[in-house]
Amino acid sequence: MRIAGIQHDIAWENRDANFERLRPLIYEAAESHPDLVILTELFSTGFSMNTEMIGESYEGPSASFLVDEAEKIGIPICGSIPLKGIDQTKPHNCLFVAHPDKRVDCYSKKHLFSFAEEHKHYRSGDKPLRIDLNGVSISFFICFDLRFAPDFWELAPTTDLYVVIANWPEARSHHWKSLLVARAIENQAYVMGVNRVGVGNGLDYSGDSRLIGPLGEEIIVANPNEIEILIGEVDPHIVSEVRKEYPFLSDRLK
Repeated sequence: MRIAGIQHDIAWENRDANFERLRPLIYEAAESHPDLVILTELFSTGFSMNTEMIGESYEGPSASFLVDEAEKIGIPICGSIPLKGIDQTKPHNCLFVAHPDKRVDCYSKKHLFSFAEEHKHYRSGDKPLRIDLNGVSISFFICFDLRFAPDFWELAPTTDLYVVIANWPEARSHHWKSLLVARAIENQAYVMGVNRVGVGNGLDYSGDSRLIGPLGEEIIVANPNEIEILIGEVDPHIVSEVRKEYPFLSDRLK
């Protein structure tokens, strides 16, 4: 399986500008014929707490962008949006996986970042998302979720690849890089972390996107602070071989 992670900048709270920036990157990524294209957390607005302005419905501009672009390129695309419910209260930070046939899978961020008061502006989710795509079992997480290992452990037996999308500031980039490796090693699975670059609301983001293998090895690493498309290969047979040679999961799960 081939995946494409787009390490991109985000114009603050400016959907139209971000759509214009992302289209050529998506089309360039599609030229490598990946099975999944991965954008960042809140890809169309940045990590904004101004949810009264940026919150949107399932038919809103960001969700429609993902669905339309997935249909155009014939490849699933994922990224998160501030999704309002029917009651129009606080939105979820919701990861959408838009498929070319217009089906959508959703995961609402479970662990909200209270350090930035995300919990005051968004609602947390409580259901994981795991999908099977072209023979690979993929589980999805968003940014701060990365710090909470038990949620990854719970999905490990049926996960070949974890996808983690983020707006993770440069000030804690060492944590980002270390935790991606830790989640890969302890679950003996691939981990793809896709983070933004640029400046958003006064915070610097260095990206540091990367694909980690099931033994913790770096397979592909983005250049920091650069807009870049990462293309990586994921082989579920390697996951099976690693787990067979080192049957550590069964010890933890007993």
